[in-house]
Amino acid sequence: MAYIIFLVYFLCFAEWYGRTGVSREYRYNLELFREIRRFIEYREELGAFAVFANLFGNILIFVPFGFFIAVASRYRGFFKTVFFSFLLSFGVELFQLVTRVGSCDVDDMLLNTIGGALGYLFFLVCNEIRRKHDGRRKQP
Repeated sequence: MAYIIFLVYFLCFAEWYGRTGVSREYRYNLELFREIRRFIEYREELGAFAVFANLFGNILIFVPFGFFIAVASRYRGFFKTVFFSFLLSFGVELFQLVTRVGSCDVDDMLLNTIGGALGYLFFLVCNEIRRKHDGRRKQP
């Protein structure tokens, strides 16, 4: 629960991430890969931090979500994790659109969903390591 609160705060209200207040106009991108292309194309002008924060930050911030969903659910699965990651990201982006805080961006939804999927894959790796470790302890 604390992670979800942090995630929503970070994605909607964190001042250092460009959330300095409510805008008078709607800011949104509904064209897939538009902002991703822009960040790659203008990487020199924008700087490494801005490119990393936008592209990889949106992925990395959802990795724990994908991991925690898999840990917390008895009915886990890759597609369920991807769906819930997309659903949470969609909710955050819709909130940003309605409240005019930040910008609603379909590229962010894609990157967030990829992060959730990577979190699930990380869970699978950790779970396999745990199973092998537990199997070695039980052998006489």
